[in-house]
Amino acid sequence: MNRRTKITAVAAALLISAGAAGSAVASSEGGGGGHGKGGVREAAALTGSAKLYRPAGDDITFAFDAHLSAANRNDPLAATGTFRYSHHKDGGGGSADVKVDCLATGGTVATVTGIVTRTDVPGLLHKRVGVSVHDDGRHDRLGYSWLASNPLQDEVPPCNAAAPYERVEAGTGDFQVLPWRFDYPTE
Repeated sequence: MNRRTKITAVAAALLISAGAAGSAVASSEGGGGGHGKGGVREAAALTGSAKLYRPAGDDITFAFDAHLSAANRNDPLAATGTFRYSHHKDGGGGSADVKVDCLATGGTVATVTGIVTRTDVPGLLHKRVGVSVHDDGRHDRLGYSWLASNPLQDEVPPCNAAAPYERVEAGTGDFQVLPWRFDYPTE
C-alpha cells in the first residue's frame, strides 16, 4: 500500500471514530435510556440496582425505576415509578416496595422519595422514605433517609435523603442517572 493510500485510510478511520464518538455523546446527552414517547427526552430518571458493601455479611439491595416526564419537567413531585430495597442478615430483616412521589437529579446524583406500598416491616406501610444515589460509573454510592431519622416516627419530606455515603459492592452498581432538565424562569 502506498503512502497516500495509508494516509487516506487512517484519515477515514479517524473520521469514522470521531463520528461514532459524537453519536455516543449525543446519545448520552439525549438520555440513551431517557427517551419518552415519540423520542422526546424525559426530564430526569434514576434506574438500576446495586448491593451495598457490608463486610459483616448483610444482604442489602436497592433497585430503581424512577422517571420524570418531559411534560412535567418543572415539577419533581410529578415523578413516577418504583423502587425496592431489602436488608437481610442471619434469617432476619425486611424489604419494601415504594411508589415514587418525587425525583430530582443533578449531574450524576439523584434523590428519590416515595410511599411504601408493600413491606414486611411492621409500621412502615404508607410511610415516605428517601434514597440518594451517586452514579460515578465505577464506584456508585447510596444514602437513605433512615440514616438520621426513623421512618416509623418522623415524616420524611419529598425529595429528601442523606447524602450517598454507602459504598456499593464491587461489580453490582449499575445506576443510571439522567440529569434533570427543567425550564429556568425568564423573569
